[in-house]
Parts: sequence; structure tokens; C-alpha cells
Amino acid sequence: MSDVPTPVRRALVSCYDKTGVAELARRLHELGVELVSTGSTAATLREAGVPVVPVAEITGFPECLDGRVKTLHPNIHAGILADRHDPAHVDELDELGVAPIDLVVVNLYPFQDTVAAGAADPDVVEMIDIGGPTMVRAAAKNHGSVGVLVDPDDYPRVLEELGADGGLSDELRRELAARAFQHTAAYDAGVAAWFQRDEPQPSQLSLALPKVASLRYGENPHQGAALYAQPGAGGIAGAEQLWGKELSYNNLLDTDAAWGMAVEIDAPGVAIIKHTNPAGMAVADDLESAYERALEGDPVSAFGGIVATNTPVDEATARRITEIFTEVVIAPGYEAGALEVLQGKKNLRVLQMPDAAPARPSLVLRSIAGGLLAQEADVGAEPFDQWRVVTQAQPDEQMLADLRFAWVAAKHVKSNAIVLAHDRRLVGVGAGQMSRVDSVRLAVERSRSGTVGTVLASDAFFPFRDGPDAAATAGVTAIVQPGGSVRDDEVIAAADEHGLVMVFTDRRHFRH
Repeated sequence: MSDVPTPVRRALVSCYDKTGVAELARRLHELGVELVSTGSTAATLREAGVPVVPVAEITGFPECLDGRVKTLHPNIHAGILADRHDPAHVDELDELGVAPIDLVVVNLYPFQDTVAAGAADPDVVEMIDIGGPTMVRAAAKNHGSVGVLVDPDDYPRVLEELGADGGLSDELRRELAARAFQHTAAYDAGVAAWFQRDEPQPSQLSLALPKVASLRYGENPHQGAALYAQPGAGGIAGAEQLWGKELSYNNLLDTDAAWGMAVEIDAPGVAIIKHTNPAGMAVADDLESAYERALEGDPVSAFGGIVATNTPVDEATARRITEIFTEVVIAPGYEAGALEVLQGKKNLRVLQMPDAAPARPSLVLRSIAGGLLAQEADVGAEPFDQWRVVTQAQPDEQMLADLRFAWVAAKHVKSNAIVLAHDRRLVGVGAGQMSRVDSVRLAVERSRSGTVGTVLASDAFFPFRDGPDAAATAGVTAIVQPGGSVRDDEVIAAADEHGLVMVFTDRRHFRH
């Protein structure tokens, strides 16, 4: 490498995204750079009054196969790949009559956007770019001699350096090469994912996520952190922030948990989250009442929590929310006056989701030392019609509604998870305990409105009868749990002794 900037005398410009390309080409022309271009890009530049050399004039071969073949030719790729620091390469270009290309400006067909739009398979296949990635990779490989531009945001910086120094520095060419390989890697990962879209665990997992934001720190101030997002995937990473300072790592985790809870309960519904566990959750006839009922679950823990609603926030609910310190509010929308009320709290972040549908990831990823664990996401409608009542006592419709509500809530609580509910309101939570009976005792102890007449949901089976015994002593009237223990008969007998209703779901919801 040399400290002397590499001059740019000839550039190849071929862009699907024409953003800024006319201005870039015009300035390159003013700097004395010859421009070679293809198809629609060449037409765009001519319309802008910029002279271009058609690529067919360089290759001696017309574009063909509906544009599938344009730049795949030795006269193009030899000009890109020749090492200008190798005399043998320079001599060979002269012998072949090939002029070198010093700058490649290329961006690729919109494959991901085409997939996201729901296009038919043949249309998606046509958006698999071949010539573009080939040119980008060639230029990036030969970054010692060639500059490569794949992002319009980089155009001004390149023009500034060319205008000041007459060429591109080694440092900038190397940086652009890294960005180019990131670009093609992400593109290929998207194509591979599309082909493997029906494979639950593909043989190779390709991840290429752009960084959306650098975060102040991670879970603790000594940990660095950043947010990476899958383009077009929706979810919390794509939520619109309407108000407040930047979100922290912990804010994002908690908000994701809150939104996942809120959209799984009936509307109007509210979830109040603290450290990814619910401090309160409830439904009601109106959102303000739902918030008040959710807050009653644990008003102390709700301080500094996250509030998620599954219907637009009205002004009355907004005023109730602002009565205590809240970190984040997330909702599908905000009615007139509500946003103004929330913006009166400078430390509150306000997020809006485009609708009340949760993002449905096909895989959930977690890092371990040396690798990633991947599993299918625990999403989808609950098969309530497959529940089995295993006790002599039978539930009525009101009790079943409470059991369903409690079961959905337990799905979002850290294991071992026990929740108590009454009238579709969370009244007690036992989360993350090492024994299930301790989770029962904790849920009872933390209930602020009493446990008599409540229903209980357990995310996994009871291994012993001690859990149901403790629940019955506290006044619980019904239990929903997966079943499947070797002591199920003993547990069912305990429920019958206490006159409890017990329902088996045959489905577990561990959340580690």
C-alpha cells in the first residue's frame, strides 16, 4: 500500500437505486473521470446531461437475456481486477487493450423488498443479482487499486476526497471494501434464507443484520451494546419513537417483553413490565380501566416499569400513566391529546407500533460461549379446545376465562412461573424460583388484593402435591398446568381433596 492517493480516471456506474447517482456522476465528470454505465443507469445519466460510455461498447457484446448478462465480460472484470502495483498485470492489460476501471459504483437488485412485498417465486428469482455482486466483490478484492461504492451515503465522502487529493486514500478504499463485502454478505444471506424459508433448522444459519444504533451501554454501564435489526421484520426494533430520550439496552428488552404480553390478551388490555416479568396485566371494557386494574396487581413494582397497550392510548389513560414514573409506553397508536399529555414527562419514552400484531420470528437465538442456540419461537394461538379437565370439580365459563388469561400470562413469566389471576387481572406472580412450590408461595405472598377465589397457572407440571396444597390453603379455586409428571395421579388426588378444578394443557411454556 502507498500513502499516495490512487487517482480515479475511469468509473463504472450501475445502480438499481438511483438515489444521488446523477449528482455523483456529474461531479465525477467535472473531475475528469470517464464514466461507463449500463442500461437504465446510463439513461438516467444521459437525462442528467452526463456523458457516458455504454458497457456494450467496452465489451463488444450487447446486453442480452432481458438484462441478465451485461457486465459479465473479461473487458470489464480484467479492468477491475488488475493489480496496478504489479507490472505484469499492467502490461497484460495493455496487450489485451483493456482500460483499467478505478471506481465501481454499484448497488444491487432489491431482493429483500421483493420478498417482503409478497412477490411470486419467479419474480423473486429475477431479483437475485449476479453481475452486481460480482463487480462489487471484484472491486473490493482489488481495493489496493480500486474504490467501490455500494451506499449513496458514502458518495459525498468519496467526492470530497477526490476533489481535495485527486484520488482515494488506502484507508478509504479499505473501509469501502469492508462495507462492500458486508453488503454482498447481507444480500447473499437474504437469498439463502429465502431458499431455506421452510426449513425449521437450516443446515447453516446466515445472519447479516445492519446496526441500527449504538446504545449507551448494555445491561450494566461497563458493557458496550448496540441494536441490530432485520430490515422489514417489524417488531420492537422497527417501532417508531415519538417522544423521549434514546432507548437503553434494558429498555428494549423490557419493551419487547411488554409488547409480546399485551398483544396476546384480549383488547382493551394493558401489560406493565419490570425486568421482563409482568408487574401487572389486565383487560377491561375500556383502556383506562384496564390500566387501573393492571396497576393494582403490583403498584410498587410498576414504578419505573414499561407499559404496553393493545389499543390506542386515549387522553384519560395517558393521564393515569403519568401519575407514576414510567420508563416506556408502547401502543399501536395515540388518540388526540394523549401524546401531548405523555410528552409532558421528559424522561418518558413513547413508542408506536404500526398495528397490534406482534412480530412472529421463526427462530429465537441466544448466545452461548462459542455459538448460538436456535429454537422455534413460542408463538401462535393457544389450543384451548384441547385442554382436559382432570378433576371431579368442573369449571364454569367465568373460571375458564380466568384460566385462559392466567395461562397466557404464565407463558411470559420467567420459570419456574406461577401466576394468580381473578376476573382477568393478574393478582400475584412467582417468577424465576428454583422450586415450583416456592413460586406458589411467592405468588401468594406478593398478592396485594387477596388470593381467595383466584385461579393459578403453572408454566410446567407440578412434580409433587405440595404446590396444589399451598395453593388451596391460600384460597385458590382452580389450577391450569401442562401435566405430564410421574406423580400426576397424586397431584390430581390432592386437587380433588381440596375441591379444586384442575385443567391439563399438555403444553409447557418454560421461559429461561
